[in-house]
Amino acid sequence: MTDLNIYQVAAFTNQSFGGNPAAVIPLEDWLSDSLMQKIAAENNLSETAFFVPLGQNEWHIRWFTPKVEVPLCGHATLASAAVIRSIMGHENWPVTLQSASGPLTVDTDADGFVLDLPTNHPQPVGLPDGIETALGVRVVESYIGNDIFMVVLPDEASVSGLQPDFGALAEVTTHGLIVTAPGDRVDFVSRFFAPAIGIDEDPVTGAAHCMLTPYWSKRLNKDKLEARQVSSRVGVLLCEDHGDRVRLRGNAVFFLAGKISF
Repeated sequence: MTDLNIYQVAAFTNQSFGGNPAAVIPLEDWLSDSLMQKIAAENNLSETAFFVPLGQNEWHIRWFTPKVEVPLCGHATLASAAVIRSIMGHENWPVTLQSASGPLTVDTDADGFVLDLPTNHPQPVGLPDGIETALGVRVVESYIGNDIFMVVLPDEASVSGLQPDFGALAEVTTHGLIVTAPGDRVDFVSRFFAPAIGIDEDPVTGAAHCMLTPYWSKRLNKDKLEARQVSSRVGVLLCEDHGDRVRLRGNAVFFLAGKISF
């Protein structure tokens, strides 16, 4: 029998039952892709992160939704950093996490963790047929970055009040859809839907803010922004635009620790 340690950590929050929960599984050596995918499906969280050591201050990290492996996940990266610091007792920061999206760095400060991630520059695009129908709203602007669509609505209430048809949305998107608007008490708000890859709604999405940050930085003419992802769990992110990199600040809260046996 094989036992693996597993931790569930909520990212981008300082409160229990807030933010975005991720499963984190430290490894000494990689498991097979199929086994990691089965574990992620069994966890049934938006992402499960696995990482293996590469050196004294470096790890290789991978992320799986219940259906597929993804090239970047911000909240599970933050959750992994929390495990590296609090469970593994690592004291030398920042750390480097090698990934399918290149090297990511995570540092610590008085407010929690600082993620340095690659920017996903949004490009204007015609709105795919069916998105407005699936969302039930009229869209003001539409963009694409890599394989993620982003649509802009007029105000926060329009984003908060969305009740998408997830089945229809899965038919007209291949990965994810960001919906965003100006915030009432913060610079901007958003929600993130990805039913095509097994996540109807992701509570707080670091990767989405790699695209949101440059858009709102340009629109508001400011490099530092406060954001809220207005899902039912709510997440708070402090975002900084650094050109080809985005820095996201947030905290993490541990929920459970256990063992996987198989």
